[in-house]
Amino acid sequence: MDLNSASTVVLQVLTQATSQDTAVLKPAEEQLKQWETQPGFYSVLLNIFTNHTLDINVRWLAVLYFKHGIDRYWRRVAPHALSEEEKTTLRAGLITNFNEPINQIATQIAVLIAKVARLDCPRQWPELIPTLIESVKVQDDLRQHRALLTFYHVTKTLASKRLAADRKLFYDLASGIYNFACSLWNHHTDTFLQQVSSGNEAVILSSLERTLLSLKVLRKLTVNGFVEPHKNMEVMGFLHGIFERLKQFLECSRSIGTDNVCRDRLEKTIILFTKVLLDFLDQHPFSFTPLIQRSLEFSVSYVFTEVGEGVTFERFIVQCMNLIKMIVKNYAYKPSKNFEDSSPETLEAHKIKMAFFTYPTLTEICRRLVSHYFLLTEEELTMWEEDPEGFTVEETGGDSWKYSLRPCTEVLFIDIFHEYNQTLTPVLLEMMQTLQGPTNVEDMNALLIKDAVYNAVGLAAYELFDSVDFDQWFKNQLLPELQVIHNRYKPLRRRVIWLIGQWISVKFKSDLRPMLYEAICNLLQDQDLVVRIETATTLKLTPVDDFEFRTDQFLPYLETMFTLLFQLLQQVTECDTKMHVLHVLSCVIERVNMQIRPYVGCLVQYLPLLWKQSEEHNMLRCAILTTLIHLVQGLGADSKNLYPFLLPVIQLSTDVSQPPHVYLLEDGLELWLVTLENSPCITPELLRIFQNMSPLLELSSENLRTCFKIINGYIFLSSTEFLQTYAVGLCQSFCELLKEITTEGQVQVLKVVENALKVNPILGPQMFQPILPYVFKGIIEGERYPVVMSTYLGVMGRVLLQNTSFFSSLLNEMAHKFNQEMDQLLGNMIEMWVDRMDNITQPERRKLSALALLSLLPSDNSVIQDKFCGIINISVEGLHDVMTEDPETGTYKDCMLMSHLEEPKVTEDEEPPTEQDKRKKMLALKDPVHMVSLQQFIYEKLKAQQEMLGEQGFQSLMETVDTEIVTQLQEFLQGF
Repeated sequence: MDLNSASTVVLQVLTQATSQDTAVLKPAEEQLKQWETQPGFYSVLLNIFTNHTLDINVRWLAVLYFKHGIDRYWRRVAPHALSEEEKTTLRAGLITNFNEPINQIATQIAVLIAKVARLDCPRQWPELIPTLIESVKVQDDLRQHRALLTFYHVTKTLASKRLAADRKLFYDLASGIYNFACSLWNHHTDTFLQQVSSGNEAVILSSLERTLLSLKVLRKLTVNGFVEPHKNMEVMGFLHGIFERLKQFLECSRSIGTDNVCRDRLEKTIILFTKVLLDFLDQHPFSFTPLIQRSLEFSVSYVFTEVGEGVTFERFIVQCMNLIKMIVKNYAYKPSKNFEDSSPETLEAHKIKMAFFTYPTLTEICRRLVSHYFLLTEEELTMWEEDPEGFTVEETGGDSWKYSLRPCTEVLFIDIFHEYNQTLTPVLLEMMQTLQGPTNVEDMNALLIKDAVYNAVGLAAYELFDSVDFDQWFKNQLLPELQVIHNRYKPLRRRVIWLIGQWISVKFKSDLRPMLYEAICNLLQDQDLVVRIETATTLKLTPVDDFEFRTDQFLPYLETMFTLLFQLLQQVTECDTKMHVLHVLSCVIERVNMQIRPYVGCLVQYLPLLWKQSEEHNMLRCAILTTLIHLVQGLGADSKNLYPFLLPVIQLSTDVSQPPHVYLLEDGLELWLVTLENSPCITPELLRIFQNMSPLLELSSENLRTCFKIINGYIFLSSTEFLQTYAVGLCQSFCELLKEITTEGQVQVLKVVENALKVNPILGPQMFQPILPYVFKGIIEGERYPVVMSTYLGVMGRVLLQNTSFFSSLLNEMAHKFNQEMDQLLGNMIEMWVDRMDNITQPERRKLSALALLSLLPSDNSVIQDKFCGIINISVEGLHDVMTEDPETGTYKDCMLMSHLEEPKVTEDEEPPTEQDKRKKMLALKDPVHMVSLQQFIYEKLKAQQEMLGEQGFQSLMETVDTEIVTQLQEFLQGF
């Protein structure tokens, strides 16, 4: 591509590509795509985006296409790779001038230079770093800033490389330029500090921007540029100097307004200082040891004393608390239980920590956290009044919650209390003691202090286990507090029920639960919405969700609670809150199971409306699906009444052509499965949903196991209708799956086939006929995976035992395929079956194998007679598996026989049988494995063989069997 002639054409097409008119835009994009691989195209782009007289949008697009080209065509091994000559020209052009006037374009140019540097620096581009170093020294503000910006992006990119050779190159680079980077940063920092009092916002901002960029460079060099940074005096000097610089910058905040760009940049720079310390601690904990004392002193003074008043801000406090927390929790600083096993570095760090965290310091931190940082703020109390649902979402972990001060203070409290619980437990107990009895509702400060202390007691529940008699405290202090209904007392009502939720899984007598249920019923009727939502949370977290739950204690309150929870679900409007309440309802339904039936009518009527309203909220729909799963399980066969709503929901959730399936599929499949398991009979609509299955099987995702369970569910529910409608397509899907699926997946496919043969021995083999040769071949060739071979034999055993004519036709088909005689192939199959019998571990399948092979008798076929010994061996093994001795009569009995359907008693802890469980039991009553006595079957087959061959011929046949086996057989057949 000739530069002179091409520039005009490319410029014209780029201009068209910025058009809003798709008729102009699309052809331009196609043309640009074709030029991507043309030699010289990127040189033209470079000329265009470095020409400051051209339209900004055109230049922006040229930069983006250039960046895209680096990703695709810069590497030597890439298809259509750029020539080395063009790359040399481009590299030189990129760093000729750092004078881009537009910030956004300047950032993109810096990023694309960094991308090239990642691939070429320093070997193919040794001049890059020296050029950048010289450029950041120039006096021109714009050039200096752009060079610094590029310097940062290049350093950041090179620091991110992880291969050992690349790490070595970066270490060399860092050693070579660290001194310069420090001097540069100090220069810009001093300049800013001198200019901050001038009041000239533009000058201050320009200087601060350079300080920020040079600090970003230093951060990458310091954290990633040295193997043992504590041995480098410049690195440690910079880190030690951070604390003084931080003080200077914090003081500057007094003279810079609270609401302008300078303030924003200043705070970003202060936060960046803390990030340097946090990153360095994370990457080099032992190199950080000399900084532990200073870091703790600095952080504690600014966060927990008056030093920080007027200069700190929330994000800075969060960072300081994170620094304290990382030092307290750092595994590298924790000695082994046996101190002698710890490294000297660990012991030194531990010693510094212990020297700092004295009793007075820990006490002050604890008291300050509770009495200052745990207090509900005016802003939070206002939000409580004006937006109660928004308040609860924030408190329970909304998107902004994890970045805010409150959770950070709570985590710090938990970590420090855990680390120093022996020191801090008496401090917290003393704070509890001072708050006994009710608090004056007129004293809002006292109420907030008590709320904060109760918060601390809840957070430290596990640490206080042996120090607090919670049962007595619950009865004497907490329950009475819940009964104070004054509006001003609502923060404490909310906090107390939350506190109980924290303690109930730690230490709470089962006998007290009815009192708690009574309190929950009252609080679910509280006049305050936040209190009601918090109460619902407590109900989910504890009484209905732990191992000590007793249904008999809960049932007297079930109707009231369920009704009130449903009313709360209707009342709340936020998607997150509705999800929250729905989850609580699901937990209740799951716990009481069938006993929920009298109370769910209102919820069943409301869910279709909620489903419709939540069309844009897939996570709420997931919560509805979870609720429906538990509802269907609770309703059992009565869930059929939900089908007009339930089946379209399953249809949508499991249709991979519908966008919502990305969110709903997993829960939708689970709902589909439980619906089948609890369905009393098939319906046309339930059968129709199976059209969704074929694309799901093609996905071969982690949901495949559930898909197989669903297919089995249909087979157990209505095998004839189901197989006649879907078996052909299902068989095609299975044949494709068997080519590429894992061993476990093969077993799942074959189990479906095995179930189909068990349920419908006549139709099943016909419908899955294309798969059976695959199974036969696997047996003949001696499949090497035992679990797969076991399943093959289970499938073939069903065909041989329950559909002899089909087995004969299959044997005939396979004889043609293998080009063998049928008898020879049958002999090979029996031989492999006998040889691999030990692969079968399930007693049912072992008995099935014995019955199937015995079904070949009586026979005058010489091949079968030749394998007679093996068949008898398998049969005796089967007898050992299934025969149990009756201690009263001394006779043997087949333990797998089922003579009638017994309804087992269901204990309180067990789930009642589903409709599918009942179907499986009915099926067992027709299954030869459970209906035919193996003992009698062997006797009858041997007797028939004896009658066919005569006494002498039969005796000759029996002589082929090992005498020990014959003796065991005779023992089992005594009495026949």
